[in-house]
Amino acid sequence: MSDTKNPGEKTLHVPTTKTLTLKGRGEQGVVRQSFSHGRTKPVVVEKVKRRVLGEKDAPAPSTERVAQGLRPQQAKPAAPAPTPPSRPAAPPPRRSGFVLPTLTEEERTARAQAVADFRVREAEERRVAEEEAVRRAEREAREKIERDAAEARKRDEDSRRKHDDETKKKAELEAQKRFGGDAARPAAAAAPSSAAAPSAAAPARTPTSDAALPRAATRSRPLVVEEEESRRPSGPPGRRPGGGPGAAPVRPAPPAKPPRNVGGEKRRGRLTLVNALNDDVRERSLASFRRRNQRMLGRGGDENKEKIAREVIVPETITIQELANRMAERAVDVVRILMKQGHMAKSTDLIDADTAQLIAEELGHTVRRVSESDVEEGLFDSADVEGAQSTRPPVVTIMGHVDHGKTSLLDAIRSANVVSGEAGGITQHIGAYQVTAPTGGKVTFIDTPGHAAFSAMRARGARVTDIVVLVVAADDGVMPQTIEAIQHAKAAKVPMIVAINKIDKPDSKPERVRSELLQYEVQVESMGGEVQDVEVSAKNKTNLDGLLESIALQSEILELKANPDRPAEGTVIEAKLDKGRGSVATVLVQRGTLRTGDIIVAGTEFGRVRLLVSDKGENVAEAGPSTPVEVLGFSGTPEAGDRIAVVESEARAREITSYRAHQKREKAVARATGMRGSLEQMMSAAKTAGRKEFPLVIKGDVQGSVEAIGGALEKLGNDEVGARILYSGVGGITESDVTLAEASNAAIIGFNVRAHKEASSAADRAGIEIRYYNIIYDLVDDVKKAMSGLLTPERRETMLGNAQILEIFKVSKVGNIAGCRVTDGTVERGANVRLIRDNVVVHEGKLSQLKRFKDDAKEVTAGQECGMSFENYQDMRAGDVIECYRVETVQRSL
Repeated sequence: MSDTKNPGEKTLHVPTTKTLTLKGRGEQGVVRQSFSHGRTKPVVVEKVKRRVLGEKDAPAPSTERVAQGLRPQQAKPAAPAPTPPSRPAAPPPRRSGFVLPTLTEEERTARAQAVADFRVREAEERRVAEEEAVRRAEREAREKIERDAAEARKRDEDSRRKHDDETKKKAELEAQKRFGGDAARPAAAAAPSSAAAPSAAAPARTPTSDAALPRAATRSRPLVVEEEESRRPSGPPGRRPGGGPGAAPVRPAPPAKPPRNVGGEKRRGRLTLVNALNDDVRERSLASFRRRNQRMLGRGGDENKEKIAREVIVPETITIQELANRMAERAVDVVRILMKQGHMAKSTDLIDADTAQLIAEELGHTVRRVSESDVEEGLFDSADVEGAQSTRPPVVTIMGHVDHGKTSLLDAIRSANVVSGEAGGITQHIGAYQVTAPTGGKVTFIDTPGHAAFSAMRARGARVTDIVVLVVAADDGVMPQTIEAIQHAKAAKVPMIVAINKIDKPDSKPERVRSELLQYEVQVESMGGEVQDVEVSAKNKTNLDGLLESIALQSEILELKANPDRPAEGTVIEAKLDKGRGSVATVLVQRGTLRTGDIIVAGTEFGRVRLLVSDKGENVAEAGPSTPVEVLGFSGTPEAGDRIAVVESEARAREITSYRAHQKREKAVARATGMRGSLEQMMSAAKTAGRKEFPLVIKGDVQGSVEAIGGALEKLGNDEVGARILYSGVGGITESDVTLAEASNAAIIGFNVRAHKEASSAADRAGIEIRYYNIIYDLVDDVKKAMSGLLTPERRETMLGNAQILEIFKVSKVGNIAGCRVTDGTVERGANVRLIRDNVVVHEGKLSQLKRFKDDAKEVTAGQECGMSFENYQDMRAGDVIECYRVETVQRSL
């Protein structure tokens, strides 16, 4: 305890500007409490005095109330109370200006309890303080022991360093004596003086520099020094020269003397196999001594290696670790360069090609930039060697309107019956065949469907063809798909031959066909043009040789040639998933020769050719230019129209297909996220926003049919409703298709395919409808009807008649009744009505009651009077006009 402040006594006085108040009982003081480590704390102390009531009552000593944890022994002892006077009537002396109240029994009990609690708390604090003091003393003693031990270790280390320096100098002098000859004698004479004063001769060393030396260099001492140390008498156990408190002083070692071999006594060093078997003294070689010095001086790792400049291939994006590996540099160095440029990165982060080029050039390497699309470089359209090309068969595509006899004409040429295998008598698949012309040459035909939905097939056939044969029925003339075929042929820039079919019919008019073709800039030779025309009959096989001769003549003009001795290139005409054979693709080889075992790539799929099947169903070992074959061995079903090529390795095939799959996913994501695109796309998206969708899952037998179905269904929609194809694929209906349809509440359509047994059971349990079709007409019509059910019905109004209000009658419990006269038409009970006042419609509702006199009437005709009341409306006035009409709902259709 130090400073104590007690305020003086105060007397009662009445201030002039303040109200009269009484101070509390007792006096207050501030005591500063001291703690360990020089900390202090001010504590408020209050002194309470008891009131003296009379003579008999002995004055009680004053009691201190300690506030805020003040200890009793730290408070200032209170002065004893004054002795009361002998006269009982005399009042006791008062030192303060107010009267102290008498304590009640509860207050005394509470005060005693507080004092007891305080004493318990004081004892606990005293015990805690004593324990803390004991712990502090132990900690200080432990720290003192550690400091002493550290100082001892430091002295021991200094002594050891001095001893090592002296030993090292002695070893150097010994080596100079042995290998230096007479030139080393003056240096040996100066050795004792330098040993006597090591602090002056040896350079000063710091603990840091000694610690930096390798430990192996310090321990590798010459053999002479080790022998000398072995002869040196050792001190008492547990003591080292210069180490530890109370150690013996270190005496300088005497100069080394040349070894002597007296009486056959050998020098004792380390007991090794060489020392045990060799009678001579083992000495270190000069090269070993030089290597030791180099290790001690650290010169072994200072040799600068020549930096190798490399050519680094940098793609569009690359990780920092991959870039470092390609440069044969450390990733830490690359990250350091990026940090200097203000870019914080990790070794796994991606950087662009520009940043990678800057880093590589800064490290002294050259950069070759490549893009991801370079993996396809040299895959297609590589130049052929001159003189290696030979004549190839022409590729002829049969095109025209539906039911004009395209497939029948091709069957007549091939002597086959393909039409009988097509459902509905129409071609719904694209086919490729090869026939032998009468001249002996081969001709490859591609048959395309004529239905409007198969426009993509016709376009695909026109792209891979050399000659287009336009089949037009003589009794039907030029039709919409005929016009489309002409446009495809002109877009592909291929010559055209017009075959006027069905000339055997009595109503055939070939001249009409020739004149109608003039409207579309197709002028045949008979009318002075350049396009050949041939009149044929597929049913009677009339003039088929003339058609083949025209094709042969046109192919000679084109001079079609290809190189068969090169890797094959071609186009996928059709693709399907066959049960038991896997993915099967109909491929037209355009260049080179396709052989069994070749690694091929088509779109996002690749594989090894497992089997080649010709159009006649025969297995072949190879397929040359202009030869259609079925290829088995793809890992997945390719898309129709994909270009196919042979690559040298499977790794190259995987690289190409992974790049194409990545590009395909990015395009799909871009379409799904609704990129802004062109103005037409924005307007189309605005029109289709908020319209109803008819979800569908489509499975077909071939890729072309699925593509045609999807294109036909997309054209059915309007601004209110449209078809949404959730998934379309080739093959039978599987359980995954049923699961997708169940999750999206969609219908499943199978075109020329059937559902698996498990898929049928799952569809029955989930209540999913599966529709099977084999004719595209029926499929489109059924989907059109189903989509029409989603259209909002149209409401049509039929006017019944008009009436004029003459008077308003108020009827209790009924309301207002309008007395009306029907001016024209009829008024029916329950019909819709409009109340018109001053040519403004004020109410629309229904006619609830219609009375004729006192009877209810079903209808009232013109010229008659009646009473009317409306539903939930009473504000009718005389002179208003009532229109009565009927609303009819009409179902709309696409």
